[in-house]
Amino acid sequence: MSDCLFCKIINGEIPSNKLYEDDKILAFYDISPIAPVHFLVIPKEHIQSVDAVNAQNSEVVAYIFAKIAKKAGIENGYRVVSNCGHDAGQTVPHLHFHVLGGKEMNWEV
Repeated sequence: MSDCLFCKIINGEIPSNKLYEDDKILAFYDISPIAPVHFLVIPKEHIQSVDAVNAQNSEVVAYIFAKIAKKAGIENGYRVVSNCGHDAGQTVPHLHFHVLGGKEMNWEV
């Protein structure tokens, strides 16, 4: 999608601080981190949100989670968050996972 922020990052139109990239996914550090380690992982294929994951595109989600475990490098665990829709706080309509770690997390929303 030509007006999608994350598609522009994938295409190199907007710079990012990359953690990992291959032909399927991109991981980059969040510009407003809320934890000592905070990065996003996105599929290069434009998928609107978790609600748009289906049998045809779900393989990339499994691939993302396999890579997160290897790239997180966070001792004592990490949290993965995906906001789905406006009320949940999704501000970019492109499937993405926030990976948070480096401290003990509380359950406050």
